Amino acid sequence: MSETLYARVQAAMAGTSYRLQRTGRGFDMTVNVPQVGRHTTQVHTYRVELHPREKTFTMTDIVRTRGEFGSRTVERGRATYRTWGRSLDGGERTSFSSADGHRLIREAARELGWQELRPTSAKVALVFGVIGGLLALGTLVALAVVFWP
Repeated sequence: MSETLYARVQAAMAGTSYRLQRTGRGFDMTVNVPQVGRHTTQVHTYRVELHPREKTFTMTDIVRTRGEFGSRTVERGRATYRTWGRSLDGGERTSFSSADGHRLIREAARELGWQELRPTSAKVALVFGVIGGLLALGTLVALAVVFWP
């Protein structure tokens, strides 16, 4: 089952700059994010963890950036962004959308009946967001009660 999904993603990315590599629990789809005139490099990895029995998967974005002076950053979670650039002489143009990789994987999975689950990091962020919202609402209600004429 997971072999079929891997093959479907591989076929869908043919002719693109994406690279596919198997991992212990799924696969990584990686692409170098094009940069014009910058001395930085950025690599976007879509880490897909498969759960074949349930026909479900999770997708986590890993964005690695190496800066001009050797600085390095790694961001994990759900990253949706778009970049574009043009060289000073107008000759070279680049663009990248992280949503394209998400779409490629999701469409291949959907065709085979797989469903996406949220990764643990997204679930934790949602819980903290709800708690923060409830605390803010409680504070507003308390202030309204105290200062209501």
